[in-house]
Amino acid sequence: MTIEEALARPTISVPDAGKLFFGLGRNAAYLAAHKGDIPTVRIGGKIMVPIVPLAEKLGLRATVGRAA
Repeated sequence: MTIEEALARPTISVPDAGKLFFGLGRNAAYLAAHKGDIPTVRIGGKIMVPIVPLAEKLGLRATVGRAA
């Protein structure tokens, strides 16, 4: 997945967000999410990263819901 593809989705996994946006490994990504450095939402038993708040935090523009 590329950053552009991630910015077009409503949510991505914590490991994907950590790797794509911060260069973190799986454990470091979950630690950053636990500390609140990566915004998360719990959906059922999964912890996911909502793209719009993450993009805003990093000064990026999400393209969720926009026509290509």
